[in-house]
Parts: sequence; C-alpha cells; structure tokens
Amino acid sequence: MASFRVNGGTKLKGEITPQGAKNEALQILCAVLLTPEEVIINNLPNIRDVNKLIELLSDMGVIVKKLGPESYSFTAKNIKLSYLETEEYLEKASGLRGSVMLLGPLLSRFGKGRISKPGGDKIGRRRMDTHFTGFQNLGAKFHYDAKKGLYKIDGSKLKGAYMLLDEASVTGTANILMAAAMAEGKTTIYNAACEPYIQQLCLMINSMGGKITGIGSNLLEIEGVKSLKGTTHRLLPDMIEIGSFIGLAAMTQSEITIKNAQVDKLGIIPDTFRRLGIQLEIKGDDIFIPAKKHFEIDTFIDGSILTVSDAIWPGFTPDLLSIVLVVATQAKGTVLVHQKMFESRLFFVDKLIDMGAQIILCDPHRATVIGLDRKYPLKGIRMTSPDIRAGVSLLIAAMSAEGVSIIDNVEQIDRGYQYIDQRLNALGADIVRFN
Repeated sequence: MASFRVNGGTKLKGEITPQGAKNEALQILCAVLLTPEEVIINNLPNIRDVNKLIELLSDMGVIVKKLGPESYSFTAKNIKLSYLETEEYLEKASGLRGSVMLLGPLLSRFGKGRISKPGGDKIGRRRMDTHFTGFQNLGAKFHYDAKKGLYKIDGSKLKGAYMLLDEASVTGTANILMAAAMAEGKTTIYNAACEPYIQQLCLMINSMGGKITGIGSNLLEIEGVKSLKGTTHRLLPDMIEIGSFIGLAAMTQSEITIKNAQVDKLGIIPDTFRRLGIQLEIKGDDIFIPAKKHFEIDTFIDGSILTVSDAIWPGFTPDLLSIVLVVATQAKGTVLVHQKMFESRLFFVDKLIDMGAQIILCDPHRATVIGLDRKYPLKGIRMTSPDIRAGVSLLIAAMSAEGVSIIDNVEQIDRGYQYIDQRLNALGADIVRFN
C-alpha cells in the first residue's frame, strides 16, 4: 500500500494541463468492441482504472498497440468469447466499475454478455436496474445469480424500442445506446443522460457509421445499422481534474493556469466555484486563478445560506462536491453541501474535522461547512483515502494545512489522477510517495 507524505503550507505557481477524462475513457474503451476494425484513441489518461480496462480488453482478444504516451490503437477483430466464461475474467471485471459497459457492445455485436457485479468506489449503493431494464426493452433476456453475483445476458435478437429511463444514468445511457447501435430498427431513449462524455460517445459511434440523433439532449434516437467501422477519437480534458485544480489553487493561495480546459464543455462548474468566492479568469481555452488569501462564499438573493448540490447534467457533477466542501472550510461564510446521489460520500469529513475544520455532518447526504476565513488553519494529520474524489480532497486539505500530513491508500487517488504527485510537485508542492 502506498502513502503520501505532504508538507503543507507551500504555495504553488505555474501551468498545468488536465489529463484526458477518466469517465469518458471508460465508455470509449468499451466501445472499441463494436467493430472489428482499428480504433485509435488519443489523450487517454495513464491511471489505474483505465489501465485495468485496457488489460481486460487485451485478455479478451483485442489487439492493443501503444502509439504514444497517451495514444493507443485497438483492434477487436478476434474476440475470445470463451474468455467470458472464465473465473479470471469475472474476477478482473468485478474489480472495475466501468467494466459493466462491456455488456452493451458485447450484446450489440455478439448477442451475449456475462459479467460479475462490478466494484469501484465505496460510496454507497449504485444500482444496475437502468442498464438491465434498457437491455430488456431491446429484447434481451438476463439471469442474475445472486449467490455468485453473476449476470448472464442473451441479446441474440435485439430490436429497437422506445424507453423512458427511470434515472438519467450516465453509464446506463452509454450501455443502452451501444447495445442499440446495431439493434434492428429504431431505439428512442427518453430521460437519457446528456453529459459531454455521452455526447462524445455518440459522436464517436456516428463517426463509425452509426446513426444517433438528439446528441446533447435527453432524448436520443438510434437507428440501428448492420455494422460499424473503425475511427479515431480524442478524449475531452477531465472536468473533475479541472475543478480539483481550481479548488487547489484557492486553498493553497496559489497562482495557477489550467491549460486547454475546453471551457465550453464545463457547464456550471466555473460559476459554482465563483459562488464560493474564488476568482477565476477565462483566457481563451485556459483558466487563470490568481493567488488570493481571502474568498467569501456567496448567499442566495434573499440572504439565505448558499446550498451547493449535485444534479444530472447540466447540473453540478457529484464528483466535485468533495472539492467544494474542502474549499469552503477556509472561505468566509457558510454553505450547505447536499450530496443527493450517494449516501456514503460525505463520511470523509471526520478527517477534515480532525484537521480543525468546522463541519456539521447533518446526515449521510448533507454537511454544513462554516468557513473560518483562514483564522484557524488546518493542521496536518494521518488519514486514509476512502475513494478517488475524497482522496484528492484530503490531498488538497493536506497541502493547505500547517505541518506534515500522511495520506494512506493513495492507490485510490491513482485510479483517477495520473502522476498527481509529480505534476503538483512541478508546481512547487512538497509531496513524497512511499510504501
């Protein structure tokens, strides 16, 4: 198990370029199974979850070639469907949440799929109903072995259908539209997720010869085609990493420029951080955050306490609520952070309270943060990273704290952020990785 030793109180300065989007990468990598032809993907982040999925694709028979530091070629011409029956496949798939999106392309192209219950972050229940109800609407039949946690699906006769999703699940939408890409007839998905990453997946499939309309809306229409061809695709910059860097700059009183942020795809993320009092300037496609000691949390128009909550796109992404919570501890004012989607994601606040933050955990979904305006700096402690986003939030807290902090289980952070210690050290941070 690896750990970080963080010497806090160091101000950073310089430019940093966000990695390719993790959540988009997991969808796009699964989509290479839709065609026997070569698919080239650029701007792939070198992170644990992505690398594990690439390894799993290779085990399935996909020919993988590394073309450059962030570019790969994938040719899924000869897939070993027998590998899906092995315990090795089930074990590897169960350790990766994104593996569930292998099912859509497998059903679309081969008419069958098999997977164990996926793992991932320990942030509460993340149900699979939307995925499987969508497959059933297309005519698939599935069996769940509760004892083994094993899903078996027969999709040999997929036909287009109208469906109204019970939740605008991003991975559910991705899975269903990949399954529908080569289903017979027309599929309509209402209440579809419309995140930029879903838009990217739709554009990729269309570049492969697919027929998807309504891209960017919550009403997608997919006209099934007989086959799909190869393509070249480039991932967006990771909006979660961009938000993390904005919060980091504010907490450490640092002057940072985030390069090539593709600002038009960030939705309300910049404005949400502005409401926390953070000054940021958009310069072309870059975001400049000047060094400031004080920032004051906004209120609603009637003067009531600001609430920041997560919502489906174009609302605020739940992956950045942990960052908002940490940043608010050193702002001036009070904010209620409302995490609606996952009931265990706020439990890391006990570590921040140990560091000296004033936070009231109201219930598993809500926390009230009383900003101290830097009158009482956070102090370094030893803590453990519970998941990707909380882990980075604790890293940001440690970098702004007085003294030395130790963060254990940083493999969780590595799942979503590439070379994070090296990249931040290049800006002036003092982070040492050790076992």
